[in-house]
Amino acid sequence: MAREISNSDDIIDSRDVIKRIEALESERETAGEEAEEDVPEDERDGTERAEAETEWDQTEDGEELTALKKLADEGESSPDWSHGETLIRETYFEDYARQLAEDIGAIKGDETWPLSYIDWEAAANALKQDYTEVDFDGVTYYIRA
Repeated sequence: MAREISNSDDIIDSRDVIKRIEALESERETAGEEAEEDVPEDERDGTERAEAETEWDQTEDGEELTALKKLADEGESSPDWSHGETLIRETYFEDYARQLAEDIGAIKGDETWPLSYIDWEAAANALKQDYTEVDFDGVTYYIRA
């Protein structure tokens, strides 16, 4: 099964969101099918399936599915959503900017000067111009625009 995704995660990969949605939708569908199987075939009218799926929607997994679908709807505006887009939690963005600077070779990361004097909050805010905000169940994440 695809790993659970939480709005407390610092970094989320859009492919993980897609996989989790698919897994949860499959669980929901299975719940509906199982409810339908309990009714003789000639008496089936879809009510059992609909009721089971509605009941499933009220579970923790159902609430997760709803939140992930909303996130995916917002995130799909990014051209690389289906190929793998990184979502960065707002509270983690400054650390992300510092790590990105190291990854691209802008800094080595082991210097004490001038790194201890860099305003990383300002650097992160400047980096945000290339990102757009998405909401994941009340928490802001940044995704490449």
